Amino acid sequence: MKVEILDAKTKGKLCFLDKWYPTRQSIRLDAKGKSLKDEDVLQHLPVGTTATLYFRDLGAQISWVTVFLTEYAGPLLLYLMFYFRVPFIYAPKYDFTTSKHWVVHLACMCHSFHYMKRLLETLFVHRFSHGTMPLRNIFKNCTYYWGFAAWMAYYINHPLYTPPIYGEQQIRLALVMFLFCQIGNFSIHIALRNLRPPGSKTRKIPYPTKNPFTWIFLLVSCPNYTYELGSWLGFTLMTQCLPVAFFTVVGFFQMTVWAKGKHRSYLKEFRDYPPLRSPILPFVL
Repeated sequence: MKVEILDAKTKGKLCFLDKWYPTRQSIRLDAKGKSLKDEDVLQHLPVGTTATLYFRDLGAQISWVTVFLTEYAGPLLLYLMFYFRVPFIYAPKYDFTTSKHWVVHLACMCHSFHYMKRLLETLFVHRFSHGTMPLRNIFKNCTYYWGFAAWMAYYINHPLYTPPIYGEQQIRLALVMFLFCQIGNFSIHIALRNLRPPGSKTRKIPYPTKNPFTWIFLLVSCPNYTYELGSWLGFTLMTQCLPVAFFTVVGFFQMTVWAKGKHRSYLKEFRDYPPLRSPILPFVL
């Protein structure tokens, strides 16, 4: 078989690809098509005796582990800076003082727990099907996570912050909701991890396990996002803070996009995929 590789942008011939490391390379059958997978075999592709492949430089890459660690360490540290009221954030008389409202301390513990959980999951739980992402995306992602964390922390830890209108009942209900969803989210991540053997890119249909928190798989394709949404709804209820509510809404829209994409991928890849499942919200969305 004769194989010709062209640059996807200029359609000019490429003789050598060794100056780009493998994760930076995208090989396609069509200049505007999807990238071929690493496990694709040339003889099994829809080509004749002559094959024309198109190459695209994906740009500098960075590992997903590094991306997640950077995204999640920033919010953790930034929030604590506002919580401890380091100088130059609020008025000088408030430097290194603590809030008089116990919900502020509870919110800090919950926020810190959430991001410490994410960091530990990145190191010890997640198995990534794609090893890298474009380096340029990390700046966009960090702006999103770090910016929202600073915005939320500024108002929650502000000296003039006022507790939720319904007091302890609202806070306790929100705490139960937050912790329930955090446990659920962790349970889903463990279930997804167990579907993929170490070092492989195997994809299987996720099903409920003996863990009750995974039973939501009966109705939802991406329950990790469902639980994530529930966690932030609980945090919003706990703090009754507008920036938190806005972050929850924006996050919900983004997770819905991801969930719909993964749901479509499941339907396309598995003919026996359970038909009752919705992407993120049972029977709704």
